[in-house]
Amino acid sequence: MPPVVIDVHNADDLRDVIHRAVQALAEGELVAFPTETVYGLAASALDADAVTCLVELKRRGPAHPLALAIKSADDALDYVPDISHLGRRLARRCWPGPVTLVLGDNHPDSLLRQLPEKVQKCVVPANTLGLRVPAHRLILEVLQLMAGPLALTSANRTGQPDAVTAQQVIDQLGDGVHLVLDDGTSQFGQPSSVVQVEKNRLRVLREGVVSASTLRRLTNFMVLLVCTGNTCRSPMAEVLLKKQLADRLQCELGELQDQGVDVLSAGLAAAAGGRPSPGAVTAMQEKGLDLSEHFSQPVTARLVQHADLILTMTRSQRDTVISHCPEAASRTHVLSTDERDVSDPVGGSVDVYRECAEQIYGKLLNRLESFKLDELMGSVDVENH
Repeated sequence: MPPVVIDVHNADDLRDVIHRAVQALAEGELVAFPTETVYGLAASALDADAVTCLVELKRRGPAHPLALAIKSADDALDYVPDISHLGRRLARRCWPGPVTLVLGDNHPDSLLRQLPEKVQKCVVPANTLGLRVPAHRLILEVLQLMAGPLALTSANRTGQPDAVTAQQVIDQLGDGVHLVLDDGTSQFGQPSSVVQVEKNRLRVLREGVVSASTLRRLTNFMVLLVCTGNTCRSPMAEVLLKKQLADRLQCELGELQDQGVDVLSAGLAAAAGGRPSPGAVTAMQEKGLDLSEHFSQPVTARLVQHADLILTMTRSQRDTVISHCPEAASRTHVLSTDERDVSDPVGGSVDVYRECAEQIYGKLLNRLESFKLDELMGSVDVENH
């Protein structure tokens, strides 16, 4: 029987399309989904028979495991509870998106143990597990309604070209698929990048949409300094921290990114493109640091998501960040280890700015020691397979 094909652009109610896909998967059928990379073929990972059908239709050998599509970066902890700092960092920054993370499967509390044994053998044939959160509304909404993850692979025969349209899926897989969701040509038209993470080592197994150089940049340890307007306190903290880190790493300020560190600042009520306070510029000039080219920027969900460490000038700023992004609570702290606020010098004399700068400098030193930042940053070894 030929597959049911739904043109999602002409669907009267997209919610109905999503529910039909969920029902088909729950009934053990195979569904072809559009993703941002290429079309993907999915089966419920809770259904051993469906996953077996997927493997047979794909003509996939045991040396080529299936990936698991999960709902979010937070779900990765359910499957790899001891995921490394680097693995968490890449999950936050790359998902949803065109990256498959290959992680070690050696934890007894992994939810993998709750999948049928046949499914486990298809997704973990060699002690590693591939996880992905595709960046496409349809499959993400289906995942939200499913009881478990999806076994996911590209919707083509092994060794054949990737399918980037629904018609190419039908041409290759025919009536082996129950439902095909047609969303036109795939956005990128090439497969996801596949990277294996082992502690602080990243190995690019397949360079797809995301290049090896971009993946290397995404491994950097990122510190975000936060105040209100991003015109004095957090910009001063940014350049002071850069100087402290450059001294520790024995490099120039402009070389920090190449050393694996990004330091940024932003404001909770900042307007984009604002200029720094003259007093802040002067206070930094006296320390041999240039703040004249700073432009303010607002705190965004993306900045918070990407940051490994968020340091606010006050307790209320910390609470505001956490109230908007609860998932960042463990990464968000007041700059001062004793949680005393750094007073806002706006409107004060240059001496007030100097005093504020000294206060920030000392608190940064204490915070660096309390977090053992050198250990958290580590050194990332990126290998292009």
